[in-house]
Amino acid sequence: MTFQTPAPQPGGPQYASGPGTPADPGQPARPRRRWLKYGAVALVSLFIGVGIGASDGSAETDKGASAGTKAAPRPTVTVTKTAAAADPEPAPTVTKTVAAKPKKAKEAGPASTFSGEGEYVVGEDIKAGTYKTSGPEGEFGCYWERAKNASGEFGAIIANNNLEGPGRVTLNAGEYFKTNRCQEWKRVG
Repeated sequence: MTFQTPAPQPGGPQYASGPGTPADPGQPARPRRRWLKYGAVALVSLFIGVGIGASDGSAETDKGASAGTKAAPRPTVTVTKTAAAADPEPAPTVTKTVAAKPKKAKEAGPASTFSGEGEYVVGEDIKAGTYKTSGPEGEFGCYWERAKNASGEFGAIIANNNLEGPGRVTLNAGEYFKTNRCQEWKRVG
């Protein structure tokens, strides 16, 4: 089957020839015209969509409400009131702060009781006088020493002893007293 296209007649419709336009009415339209047509439709659709999206939607909401459609449920607010108590509230507690008066402290000074382990200055660390101990702390004996100074030299020793039982010593102000492995010393005079 073959088709013949009639030749243009004088006085009949004239077609312009150019790019994108068919030279003959029987030829199919070229893709350029289709793109223009679809592009124009898309552009108009875009403007309509933007116009709808930009509206606040109040007109549609009012129309929907009047047409009998249900609106979305609104939140419910519940207020709870506490019933008054049968008993009255207790009175507030009152706290009174009182400054305590400190007891008179003994003046700091030399001790009259001291440990059986250490070195002391008589008159500064411990009081001068006579002291007694119950004896050694362990099985090696209780050593005590009176000295002129804290040099530790043999010539500085005034008196010393190694006790196996209870003992006494008299200390004078300005002396150094050294004690090792002894029980507590207490002033007795």
